[in-house]
Amino acid sequence: MSNAVSLLGLGGFFTRLAYQSSSPDLAVRQTLDLMVQRAYAVMSSDVLIAIPLFVFMGYLVERANLIEKLFRSIHLALARIPGSLAVATLVTCAIFATATGIVGAVVTLMGLLAFPAMLRHGYDIRLSAGSITAGGCLGILIPPSVLLIVYGATAGVSVVQLYAGAFFPGLMLAGLYIGYVIILAKLKPNLAPPLSAAERLVPLPPHNQALSDAIGRNALAALLSALKGRANLDVSAATILKQLAIVLLPAAVWFGAMGLVYKSVTKPPEQVDVSGLQEMGSGAALEEEAVEGEKEQAEGVSEPPSEEEEGAEGVKEPPSDGVKEPPAEDAKAAAEKPAAAEKVEAPPEPAVEAERLPAPTSYWIVFAAGTAAVLFFYWIFDFARLEIFKMLLGSFFPLAVLILSVLGSIVFGLATPSEAAAVGSLGGILLAAAYRRLNLGVLKESVFLTAKTSAMVCWLFVGSSIFSAAFALLGGQALVEQWVLSLDMTPLQFMILAQFIIFILGWPLEWTEIIVIFMPIFIPLLAHFNVDPLFFGLLVALNLQTAFLSPPVAMAAFYLKGVAPPHVTLNQIFAGMLPFMGIQVLALVLLYMFPDIGLWLPKVLYN
Repeated sequence: MSNAVSLLGLGGFFTRLAYQSSSPDLAVRQTLDLMVQRAYAVMSSDVLIAIPLFVFMGYLVERANLIEKLFRSIHLALARIPGSLAVATLVTCAIFATATGIVGAVVTLMGLLAFPAMLRHGYDIRLSAGSITAGGCLGILIPPSVLLIVYGATAGVSVVQLYAGAFFPGLMLAGLYIGYVIILAKLKPNLAPPLSAAERLVPLPPHNQALSDAIGRNALAALLSALKGRANLDVSAATILKQLAIVLLPAAVWFGAMGLVYKSVTKPPEQVDVSGLQEMGSGAALEEEAVEGEKEQAEGVSEPPSEEEEGAEGVKEPPSDGVKEPPAEDAKAAAEKPAAAEKVEAPPEPAVEAERLPAPTSYWIVFAAGTAAVLFFYWIFDFARLEIFKMLLGSFFPLAVLILSVLGSIVFGLATPSEAAAVGSLGGILLAAAYRRLNLGVLKESVFLTAKTSAMVCWLFVGSSIFSAAFALLGGQALVEQWVLSLDMTPLQFMILAQFIIFILGWPLEWTEIIVIFMPIFIPLLAHFNVDPLFFGLLVALNLQTAFLSPPVAMAAFYLKGVAPPHVTLNQIFAGMLPFMGIQVLALVLLYMFPDIGLWLPKVLYN
């Protein structure tokens, strides 16, 4: 909060200096007017409304005690992987980041849960600290990120597209972290000792233990055999059916999802009805014919000829042939033909259903690979893994429903970020109530922390707006623009320079100051260098991961130090974060070399 107040004061000070040079008598009044205007503009922004709602959702999820259960279940599921505790920490942080987006909350909570567990199992302090701090910072990039909301409001970029673009870069960065930990644990087992067999043991409930002992360890085969009535196991049929439904759930999800994909990829093309369409120019011709017909009809009503005209022409005799009587039979046939034509109607043509398109080869490759993976899953799926799977269902499934309802509604255009954040807040309340953690104290604390965090972000935004206005009044924006353009740089050189400056600024400053102060300087230059603001925002969000990991103002380190054991020093935490900073730079290079990592999903969804 002190940073927000300081920035607000600096903005007001420099604004007064700017006005002082032009009108000393009105300097104070104009500065105060600008402060009120910028504060009102920030508070009335529809985009920024999503910030307190997402923060409130994060604090409620944190207090629903889901993370502890999630970390335990993921740890047991990944027990055989090298560095399983550190990998479980990173996976939990990535999942928690999608539900909160609050770096401080993730680092603090995982510091309380994972840090003591890793130290107790003999993990290196630096590796443990680096895993927690790096994983906790994923909330900066992975939606719903508060940083992306602030950047979208600053740069005028759609927050929806930013969320879609940041999804895969966030997963890529988390994957690089996990790969680094696994390789390091494999090469140096002393830094991350594997868990013993006793530590990987999962206790079974009595009914599953009875099935395992009497029939076999494979869960699917044992449940099917028990369902047939094999042996007197003293296990009720309802219990067996319940366990069998849980076991078959992954297969049902997989084949159901592939069925929906098959229906989508084989959907026949829409047939356009062209029966009512006319050839170009035919409409005008028909109109002309109609007009001529009307004219002829109007001309057909004329006055009878006068007596003089009749006298002049004389009375004409009828033709010599006389009046002929039409033949009766021909007349009757001629009258019956139209009547018969009216009676006989053409039978309606049966509706022909359009043939579905054949499924592409890639679909069958994915289907075959996924089906093989499902079969392998059931081959190794014993009762111990069944218990781990049930733990994941109890901890991850409710959180996954909340995440998908919020992010899915944003990405697919069903709701705005503010509307989705409101739904997420309601989901957080329901989730805390379902786990019996919702009470007046929790609600009061969550509201207080939400107000504190949101006020800090909004006042930072107000202060930066005032600062930017003063910077423009003093001619700083034009000066910087002229200087950059005078360098005659290529787009690549400009991108390298911009990202290098942001990287250096991340050492002394937090991401909020960088976004709201320095982005208004870079954004006007993007059009000159033909740089997409969306892609630039993804690079900035990935780059600003360093703002929480780079000393001396590495807030993640201080968050962890506040909950770490006394013997853990700040220098050890800093040393553990440095390798992960290098991974962030690698991810930044990969995103720039392969921009489709971030731009593919927005192109597919919104173009």
